[in-house]
Amino acid sequence: MTTRNLDALFHPRAIALVGASNRPGSIGAVIARNLFEAGFEGPILTVNPKERAIRSSLNYASVAELPIPVDLAVVAAPPDSVPAIIADLGAKGCRAAVVLRAGYGPGEQIETAAQRQAMLDAARPFLLRVLGPNGLGFISTRPHINASIAHLMPAKGDVAFVSQSGAMTSAVLDWAHVRGFGFSHVVSLGESADVDFGDMLDYLALDNTTRAILLYVEHVKDARKFMSAGRIAARAKPVIVIKAGRGAAGARAALSHTGVLAGSDLVYDAAFRRAGMLRVHELRELFEAVSTLAAGIKLTGDRLTILTNGGGAGVVAVDAVEGIPGRLGTLKPETAEALDKIIPGAWSRANPVDIVDDADGARYGAALKALLADKGSDAVLVLNCPSSVADSGQAADAVITALETRMRAPVLTCWLGDSAAAGARRRFAARRIPTYETPDEAVRAFGHLVSYQRNQTQLMETPPARTFEDPDRARARALVEKVLGEGRSALSEVEAKAVLSAYDIPVVETCVAATPEEAGRCAAAIGFPVVIKVLSHDLTHKSDVGGVRLDLRSAAAVEEACRAIIASVAEKRPEAQIAGFTVQAMVRRPHAQELIAGIAYDKTFGPVVLFGQGGTAVEVIGDRAVALPPLNGVLAREMIERTRVAKLLAGYRDHPPADMTAVAGTLVKIAELLADLPQIAELDINPLLADEDGVIALDARIVVHETRVEGTDRFAIKPYPSSEVSELALTDGSKVVLRPIRPEDEPCLVDMVHRSDPQDVRMRFLGSVKDFPHLMAARLSQIDYDREMAFVAVEPNGDICGAVRIIADPDNEAAEYAIMVRSDLKGKGLGFQLMTEILAHARKRGLNKVFGDVLRENGPMLHLAEDLGFKVTAGSEDPTVMRVVLDLRAQAAAAGARS
Repeated sequence: MTTRNLDALFHPRAIALVGASNRPGSIGAVIARNLFEAGFEGPILTVNPKERAIRSSLNYASVAELPIPVDLAVVAAPPDSVPAIIADLGAKGCRAAVVLRAGYGPGEQIETAAQRQAMLDAARPFLLRVLGPNGLGFISTRPHINASIAHLMPAKGDVAFVSQSGAMTSAVLDWAHVRGFGFSHVVSLGESADVDFGDMLDYLALDNTTRAILLYVEHVKDARKFMSAGRIAARAKPVIVIKAGRGAAGARAALSHTGVLAGSDLVYDAAFRRAGMLRVHELRELFEAVSTLAAGIKLTGDRLTILTNGGGAGVVAVDAVEGIPGRLGTLKPETAEALDKIIPGAWSRANPVDIVDDADGARYGAALKALLADKGSDAVLVLNCPSSVADSGQAADAVITALETRMRAPVLTCWLGDSAAAGARRRFAARRIPTYETPDEAVRAFGHLVSYQRNQTQLMETPPARTFEDPDRARARALVEKVLGEGRSALSEVEAKAVLSAYDIPVVETCVAATPEEAGRCAAAIGFPVVIKVLSHDLTHKSDVGGVRLDLRSAAAVEEACRAIIASVAEKRPEAQIAGFTVQAMVRRPHAQELIAGIAYDKTFGPVVLFGQGGTAVEVIGDRAVALPPLNGVLAREMIERTRVAKLLAGYRDHPPADMTAVAGTLVKIAELLADLPQIAELDINPLLADEDGVIALDARIVVHETRVEGTDRFAIKPYPSSEVSELALTDGSKVVLRPIRPEDEPCLVDMVHRSDPQDVRMRFLGSVKDFPHLMAARLSQIDYDREMAFVAVEPNGDICGAVRIIADPDNEAAEYAIMVRSDLKGKGLGFQLMTEILAHARKRGLNKVFGDVLRENGPMLHLAEDLGFKVTAGSEDPTVMRVVLDLRAQAAAAGARS
């Protein structure tokens, strides 16, 4: 991922149009018109070997003849000529190019991989960025650039729209034009041969002309790049996405239930949620959502109270709440008493609050103030139906007045009707009070707020501390390698359970028997009643062939059941080879829920974890949630809460709540297993029983393959780098563990800061830090291992005594470092070792430069930096800050020369 030279795309000093034309209706003529008429203040130069002038502007026969350098070129030329044009542009100093299609016919588009690669090869020596090919181009409203073949120039705005579809780009421009909706940038990615979603998200996250980002996604090419950039952008501003192809069958042929259940659209949903984005499903909804989020409303919960002057409208809104991630609030008694004094006559004393059709402005204002004070609600939807006995405009003014001192109050409005409501909607919009035309639109907008707030909270929520020890990775790896060595693709039930056991996932004890008689003896040793299952590498789902027998209470019954299984398999799958039987105790947990948990593989986002209601009818029930690994306690619980079975796990009637910590912990362990064993393609635990006493896996299936992707490179989000753990010896003889930071380290990180001298804290943060708030601590502990690394030094008691980090730029060229050692550990060599380790990591990941800002008065840090080879210079405009820079490439070259 890189934003290198994207400034040339959006802020060029001069533009060249290669393939300009005077022929009416041609692409070259359309793009020339758009460029010249947009109002760009710099020079626009055209290139066409057959024209003397384009739109009365002097034309040039070739790129080589251009009289001045250009930062940006727009190329509308035949595909075979594009690589040579790109090479000529690069030689001229051009840093970015938009490659359009040469015409509307399929033969005039860059179609083949060879053509695309030749274009990229031509651009690479000059670091020239290419947008496209085969897109509509892009529009940037503030510099007045219309480098597109779009049919109109949008108004200025502060929302960026990035799309993979040219047709959708045109449709959005048309839709927005009619409604007066403006954009900062509109980008049609085309085939994304070079510039893609990840690059655009990185750039737009820091673009101060963009307040929100809209995405139209058909597919993601580089999942890790998309997720990494998306999470950074979503922390900075709202990112709203609409995904095409929701109805496409995403499941592939699979040996496991999880492989069937994890459809691609479900995985995209999980990816957008994990990145902190808000997904919507309709074009109208896309703009509704950005308008809602732009209001700046911050929710603290998901409870909605409805205030209306029409009972029917209130009922419509209540019905709509059933379809969103929110719920109706419950009025507090004191609120009902306050409303008694406002609403004439008898009323429902419930939500929705109907203040009757003759409600004037005073009644609206008083009722709204009472509801905003109610602790049982997180937002208020104010509805107004046209009435012959009350003025809807007066009611709107009353709402505005009530919000004058708290303009970001969680209030949404819906004035129904057309002519009677138009004025009120305009007044609401002018004050950035969200307003909608229908109750269901308004309720859907509240659902957007709830979903967005949940996703944002999840990005920064501190997970609970780990409650389990590190797994026995060596034992699990040996089991998987043994199966692969034997040429098998599926582990037996016993082998699969052994892998789970290595990761501290409770399993029922299982005995393997070769014959019915041996199975009877195993059963007697285990104790009755027992369960018998067929053991065969040829059978995927044992119950489909009658290969499971339950509740057997004697050795004779076991032997008879084994023979019945042999007969059933011979009838239904005569080609299957039976290796024997597994015998296990019949687990009786009457209050337990049957769950499924496991692993599947998505072709775009790689491995995913699946959870839901289990049992033999798992595909029919279809109750499941999917999440991208890695997981922690917070993410696992959120995943569980997205299923219907979560309500059963919470307890009901005489069924006590299940041990949710154990259920969530199992999902975390599965994700960790997935990171450690890349050979695992699919995994089912079905059923996984869960009740108040914990969880136990009754059956398990694991499918393996020879992996072609190294380690965790197949993950969309880089998991915890457990291989980076080591031990450091301090000068006083004590030892600390050095490991990458985890999200659950936040409390210990805060404790380290609180236990340090305020002067040391000031040196670390370049200023006084009176408090260490959650958001700051979360940003330091919840890192993207693909772009950042933070090592913590951990004492034997678990306390953190030092931390060092680097944060790389999107180009992976340079990284900024920061370091802190707890005050009582200073002088023991920890700081030097932390810096040595983080610099070694920087070299390993291929960084060219590491830099940092150090207070001028921080002599020890400046001396340490010099000892490590950093060059110390004056920093920014602040004279109290010094900049220290280490050129890793030069240092490596010097070391090589010495050797």
